[in-house]
Amino acid sequence: MPESKRVGFAVVGLGRISQRAVLPAFRHSKKAKLVAVVSGDLKKARRLASSFGAGAAYAYDEFDRCLANPDVNAVFIATDNGSHARFSVQAANAGRHVLCEKPMATTVEECRQMVRACRENNVRLMIAYRKYFEPASLALKKLVAGGKLGEVKIIHSAFTIFIAPERRAGNWHLDRRVSGGGALVDLGVYCINTSRWLMGMDPVEANAFSWSSDPANYASVEEHISFQLKFRENLFLQASASFGAAQANFMKVFGEKGWAALDPAFAYEEERRLFGKIGGRWFEKRFRVIDEFALELDAFADSIRRGRDPEPDGIQGLRDVAIMQAIYQAAREGRWVPIRYPEIV
Repeated sequence: MPESKRVGFAVVGLGRISQRAVLPAFRHSKKAKLVAVVSGDLKKARRLASSFGAGAAYAYDEFDRCLANPDVNAVFIATDNGSHARFSVQAANAGRHVLCEKPMATTVEECRQMVRACRENNVRLMIAYRKYFEPASLALKKLVAGGKLGEVKIIHSAFTIFIAPERRAGNWHLDRRVSGGGALVDLGVYCINTSRWLMGMDPVEANAFSWSSDPANYASVEEHISFQLKFRENLFLQASASFGAAQANFMKVFGEKGWAALDPAFAYEEERRLFGKIGGRWFEKRFRVIDEFALELDAFADSIRRGRDPEPDGIQGLRDVAIMQAIYQAAREGRWVPIRYPEIV
């Protein structure tokens, strides 16, 4: 696409994920271009703007100036979870489209505010779930949707990373006021959203257990959590997320005719393997590493140019937050908890 027709983005929040994945993705994008960056550290913003070819750099308290920049058509919100809603609503009120990192926000009410602001201002809202565009995940979904596995009965999934002790103190991911939760909201959300997307349905009940082996640093959020989601009488997800185990991530689906596994499933920098057995016959396919963030940017830019709602949209992000709140309630109360999906009014 000619440079003049590409959707201009401002990236808000210049932490690890932005520097390692979001900003570099614009070099591979065919429909989006980086025009501005926004950070709490203006010197950092200027340095990264220079490194990645953005024409403007702003501090957080200059966000209104960023939104007034005529070259900025959309924003990519990659700040801490607790500020997703504030920046998203401000951008929507300025008539700018919003692509927001997961989790969408820390509460269902914040998600509702984001959806309402985008609807009222006629701008698009997309939540940054890369799996919707990544070829290996699409191949797994095709197996499920096409009935190759038969009726699905069980899904197993996990996403774990190890946060070294020296990186725990002062880490905003471990502060519930800023993050909204621990391993569940940062990692387990992938297991939740991907299972919903694969099955094309929402769970109705949740159960969970959470624990920590380092209570001093995990005083307000969970270090580890295992949870179950009931989709229907004969379909359950069993999943785990952890900040205290070596990096691993997988999705495994069991049906009456066969099973299929994607491993790794969620990390973006590793070759993927899709394998399993269908009708007693083994299959395996490998997928090379590609820039999933560029695919995500292009999908959102295309939805803006075509004037249609993106997938996954804000409703999907809101439903994931509602599910996670039910999971936390289940862990606190030690029982199965019904999942309630609020309406947008």
